[in-house]
Amino acid sequence: MDAEQIKAVKRMQDFVEAHRTEPITLAGLARAARYSPWHAARLFKEYTGRAPFEYVRQRRLSAAADELCAGPRKVIDVAFDFVFDSHAGFTRAFTRQFGISPRQFRRKKPSVVLFMPDRMRSYYPPHPKGNAPMKTPAAQPQSQVVFVQIVDRPARKMILKRGKKATHYFEYCEEVGCEVYNQLGQIQQAIHEPMGLWLPKRLQRRGTSVYAQGVEVPADFAGTVPEGFELIDLPPCTMMVFQGPPFDDENFEQAIFSLWDVMKTYQPELYGYEWADDDAPRFQLEPVGYRGYMEGRPVRPVNKAKTKPARRKVAATPHPSQKKALAKKRTLQG
Repeated sequence: MDAEQIKAVKRMQDFVEAHRTEPITLAGLARAARYSPWHAARLFKEYTGRAPFEYVRQRRLSAAADELCAGPRKVIDVAFDFVFDSHAGFTRAFTRQFGISPRQFRRKKPSVVLFMPDRMRSYYPPHPKGNAPMKTPAAQPQSQVVFVQIVDRPARKMILKRGKKATHYFEYCEEVGCEVYNQLGQIQQAIHEPMGLWLPKRLQRRGTSVYAQGVEVPADFAGTVPEGFELIDLPPCTMMVFQGPPFDDENFEQAIFSLWDVMKTYQPELYGYEWADDDAPRFQLEPVGYRGYMEGRPVRPVNKAKTKPARRKVAATPHPSQKKALAKKRTLQG
C-alpha cells in the first residue's frame, strides 16, 4: 500500500465527515485528495472497498439512523438534513440498507449494523497473476502463535449471495457491491456473524463465483430470505478454525497473509484429521484487530482402517475324522 495514496483516501474520508449534511461532488473529493477526479475515485474504491458515493450514502444513512434514535424527529426532516431529495427516496435507501423503514426504525429502535468508516478493513487487494503473496518483512518475526480448535457443526442452513467470477473479497465487492455484509448482519436468526466463503464444487453453480458471502441460520429456519439471496442446506461437518494473534488495524493485510502461511504448511494428519474441502465452505471472518484474523477449513477424522492390511480369508484344513464324515455325507446325498 502506498503511504501517499492512503493519506489521500483519509483526506477524502475526512471531507465526507465534514460535509455529510451538504452536497458532495466528485470534484470536491478530488480537491481534498489532491488527485484528478478519475484517479481519486479509483483510489477511494481500491482502499475502502466502496465507490465514493456508495460510501457517502451509507455514512449519511448511518448518521440518519443515529438521529432517528436520538429523539422524536420527523422522518422528512432527517431526510432533508442528510441531503435526500424526498421522503420516498430516503425511505427506499434506508430500507435497502437496514431492512426496515425509517418510521418503523424510529418506533422500534432495533439493533442494526451501522457503517463506520474506521472499520473499513475487511478487504485485501488482489495479487497480480504470477506474483507470490506478500512476504513477511525482514523486521518482523517469522513465527507467530496461532490458536487452532476443532469445531463440530450440526446440520444448518445458510443464506448467501453469489458473485460472478470472484475468487476473493475485493473481486466480490467489484461484482456485487459492498453492502452484502451489512444486509446479512441484519438477519435476526443468524447463528454467527456474516462470513466470506470459498464454496466447494458441489455448492457452486454454473456461471457463479467460488467466493461468496453468507450467514448460517438454524436448520428449521423459516424466515424471509432477502431479495437476490438464496437459502441452501449445509450438512453436519467438522471445521478446523485458525485464529491469529491480535494486530493493529492498519496491519490487517499482513495478518491475513501470515495466517495463510501457517495454514499452507499445517498438517492436520498429525492430529488425526485430513482436509475435507468438499464437506463445507471454507470461511473467513472480518479481520478485526483485537481478536486476530480467523479462518476455518473443513476436516474429517482420518480413516485409520484404510492403513490396516486387509484380512485374507483362509480355508481351514479339515481334520481326518471330518474328511471321513464329509465323504460319507456326499455318498448318502449322491
